[in-house]
Amino acid sequence: MGYIRESISQVLGAKPTRPRKEDQSPELLAIYAGKRNKLSKAELESKRTEHHSVFRGHWRRRRWITLIIINLLFVISYHFDVQLVEGALTASRFVGFHMADLNSALQVTLAYKHMVLNLVIGTSTVFVLWLLLGGRTFCSWVCPYHLLAEWAEFLHLWLVKKKVIKNHVFNRKVRSVFYVIFALLALISGYTVFETISPTGIVSRALIYGPGLALVWVGLLLLFEIFYSRRAWCRYVCPIGVTYALWGWRRPYG
Repeated sequence: MGYIRESISQVLGAKPTRPRKEDQSPELLAIYAGKRNKLSKAELESKRTEHHSVFRGHWRRRRWITLIIINLLFVISYHFDVQLVEGALTASRFVGFHMADLNSALQVTLAYKHMVLNLVIGTSTVFVLWLLLGGRTFCSWVCPYHLLAEWAEFLHLWLVKKKVIKNHVFNRKVRSVFYVIFALLALISGYTVFETISPTGIVSRALIYGPGLALVWVGLLLLFEIFYSRRAWCRYVCPIGVTYALWGWRRPYG
């Protein structure tokens, strides 16, 4: 239960609690020691980058390959009429099983004031899947915008290191505010506003059905993240991660 509370509180903007000393990596301990010894921001950023590289580098390639394969399945199935995976990430059928993104289903239900049978089946399937794997696994292992945002983040960090730009941070609790705003907009307007501007859905549909004007919005988001605020959309706006984290509280493979 402790991990569930910790996971939800972090998604809603709370700072993570510090793990036990025996569970901390040498790189993480070096960061804490640097803070106590008042190292410069540049030195601390270097140690953080080293820690992230050690911690995440082992899985990054596997995540990228998995993410690309999953999205390619949609593309191949549509263009070659394989009928293995039909639809897009927001709503699809996998070998006949309905699957629906939980946040998209919520937006549709609020907008139309009822839930159709296919959404009930689709959300139930996805709910069980991400309950087993860990909800936020979707963001890093499936979401195509996440991959683009990661590449933008590398460029952002390089520009910061070269002192060309400065990173700007916001309060992460603002994501909870956006979550409520998007839900209310769907309920009041009868229109799924978030789905119109969601880069996840836009990129997914562009890959499958071809590029459209909506990709301009995605490009603007990436430029904002490169030159102003690192990973801004995922950290401060996107309600998808909030929805999945609330349900998929288990750690993957744990």
